[in-house]
Amino acid sequence: MAFSMAGGGPSRPQINVTPLIDVLLVLIIVFMVVVSMSKEKGLRAQIPQPANSEEQDNNDPERPIIVQVIWENGSESPELKINQETVAWDKLESRLHDIYKLRAERVAFVRGDDDVDFRYVADVIDMARAAGAQTVGLLPKNQ
Repeated sequence: MAFSMAGGGPSRPQINVTPLIDVLLVLIIVFMVVVSMSKEKGLRAQIPQPANSEEQDNNDPERPIIVQVIWENGSESPELKINQETVAWDKLESRLHDIYKLRAERVAFVRGDDDVDFRYVADVIDMARAAGAQTVGLLPKNQ
């Protein structure tokens, strides 16, 4: 049974979506403008520059601090070196603290051998932060 209402029956209310679409388009444009004005893009990285041809002295305040974690065969814990100077584990934090007393820029880089457990590298990072390093970076193994 189908009824036809071709005549003049009461009309049903309809939703007008045109203002809703206008509001959504304005919001999209506002978000696009806000995102394009954002200045932060990516992460900042500090990379040590290659040394000059002449060898620099260990007390040079401009030389980056590189802590090497080197695993020696047969030893219980890895060996530590600060810019080629061998340092004991219990003296590392005090030695770094002495170095950072004389520096304005407190940046340290940690380089670990492939076979060194990460917990040793993490310990070095913790000690460097406790000694006053503001930024600690990781370096790949030398080729």
